[in-house]
Amino acid sequence: MDLSATLNSIKTLSAKVDRVILFHSGAGKDSICLLNMMAPHFKEIVCVFMYIVKDLEHINRYILWAEKKYPNCRFIQTPHYAYYNNKKYGINGTEQIGYSEWNLSKINDKVKEQTEIEWSVMGFKKNDSLNRRLMLNSYPDSMTSEAGQKLYPLADWSNKEVLQYIRKNRLLEPLKYGNTGNTRSQGCDINDISFLLWCRNYYPGDLKKIIEEFPDTERKLFEYDHSQKQQLHAEQD
Repeated sequence: MDLSATLNSIKTLSAKVDRVILFHSGAGKDSICLLNMMAPHFKEIVCVFMYIVKDLEHINRYILWAEKKYPNCRFIQTPHYAYYNNKKYGINGTEQIGYSEWNLSKINDKVKEQTEIEWSVMGFKKNDSLNRRLMLNSYPDSMTSEAGQKLYPLADWSNKEVLQYIRKNRLLEPLKYGNTGNTRSQGCDINDISFLLWCRNYYPGDLKKIIEEFPDTERKLFEYDHSQKQQLHAEQD
């Protein structure tokens, strides 16, 4: 990690444009880190939050915190591409709707057209996956796609370094669903039992919204509870 190189990439972009899009996960560490780095350098930062289920209370708390801390940022919310694809194929018990296939690139293009902002910033890192490493290594500085008008300031950062930056700057701690010790961003994954259990324990109102949108999540919790009881009985026998 080279903090000066990261900040220089942000400053270089701010010399070109005064408005920028930031894809922001709400409660994720990369987004929390990036917004704090970018805020001093742009007139307006439009944060794009892609939701699987709209208006989850625990996510909105983070969004409101960010908007209060950084007066030059505002959030817009749009369905995640996974939302469209769940609906398209009727996954997780949802009613099947004939949406077209969506991906991050299409959503980025849509937001750019709506906001009339040319450049997007994303929190991709080389250690996120092999595909991202190959993609970021294809750029001369690993951070800037001039052709795509995209910036990846955290390309060379590790998850540990992002968390260190957050704590050093006394920012809001990112959310972790479950006690796995995993430092990777988890996000609102309705297929992750740790996420569903966390919502049930701490934000039951959010779980209710999730079940209303994707009814099969209730079955997943029932099956998990049943398997836990069976395991307990087996250990007692």
